[in-house]
Amino acid sequence: MWRKPIGAKQVPDSPIPTQTNPPVVSLPALPQRAIAQPAASAFPAPVRKSGRELDNPEVSSIGSGLRIRGEISGDGDLYIDGEAEGRISLGAARLTVGTHGRVQAGIEARDIVIDGVVEGNLKAQESVHLGPASRVQGTVQTKRIRIDDGARVRGKVEMVRATGGSEPSAVERSADRTAMSSVSARGEDEESDL
Repeated sequence: MWRKPIGAKQVPDSPIPTQTNPPVVSLPALPQRAIAQPAASAFPAPVRKSGRELDNPEVSSIGSGLRIRGEISGDGDLYIDGEAEGRISLGAARLTVGTHGRVQAGIEARDIVIDGVVEGNLKAQESVHLGPASRVQGTVQTKRIRIDDGARVRGKVEMVRATGGSEPSAVERSADRTAMSSVSARGEDEESDL
C-alpha cells in the first residue's frame, strides 16, 4: 500500500488533465538505403544548338518555329534553325545553320557552318564547313572549306588567298579542283533534292 509522505500537499481533483511526457522508446537502427536516383531520361539533357561546340555560349538564335524576312546584320554569332530569307551579314562572327534551318539569302560571315539547306552565295573570311546533312546551292567563297560525306553542293567553290586576293595559289587551285570533283561526284543528278 502506498503511504502519503508527510508534508506533501494534497492536490484537489481537477477536471484539467496534467501533462505527462510519454516514455521514450528507442527503436533499433534501420539500415540506410541508398536514395534512389531518378533515371537519366527523367531529366532532359540540355538542348544543344548543334552537334558542334559553339565558340560563344551567348549565341543569338532563330528557332525552328520562326520565319525571318529581310536583312540580318550584327557582330554576334547567330544560329538559325528556322527559316530566313534576304541577306545575312555578320562581319567577324560565326553563322550556323542547324539541321532544321532553311535559308534563302546571301551570307557573309567570318565562319559559316551549314547543317541545313541554304540557297544563296556564301562568303566566309575564314572557313566554311558543310555538315553531312547540308544542302547548298550557290557560290562558296572562302580560305578553307570542309565538306563532310553526305553534303550536297550545287554551284561554284572559290578558294581565296589569306591576304584577300582573289587569284588562288597553286595549292588552292588543287584544293578547288578536289572540292569541285567531290561536288560533281555527289548530287549532280539529284538537283531536285535541294
